[in-house]
Amino acid sequence: MDNSQLLDTALRAMQSAYAPYSHFHVGAALLTESGEVYTGCNIENAAYSCTVCAERTAFFSAVRDGHRKFTKIAVVGGMNGEISSFTYPCGVCRQVMREFCDDGFVLLFTDGKNVRELTLADLLPYSFSPANLDMEV
Repeated sequence: MDNSQLLDTALRAMQSAYAPYSHFHVGAALLTESGEVYTGCNIENAAYSCTVCAERTAFFSAVRDGHRKFTKIAVVGGMNGEISSFTYPCGVCRQVMREFCDDGFVLLFTDGKNVRELTLADLLPYSFSPANLDMEV
């Protein structure tokens, strides 16, 4: 799946977001090493700490199905489901990505006009990972 298709898939996932409090809708499309795509959307809750991000929804669904190796993720977002700027993962999502991905894992973003590609190392330098515990995932 090419970058454009992955971003389009994330955009479709964003349409399922449940964001009655912030009105900020986010969609994610995660590509596994085997070529499967898992999508996620943000799901808010009146007790804010129960809210889950689109990126984690996609990762947790893939892990549930036995996947442990990933190549890239596309993330899109905006107020009321309209993309207006680049939407980057929160710190918790970055750490979840680090659990399963190496420094070269690719993240794709769009502001509706331009596409930005970064690596996990770009977004989370000097991170703590299973390697710090002498573990391999």
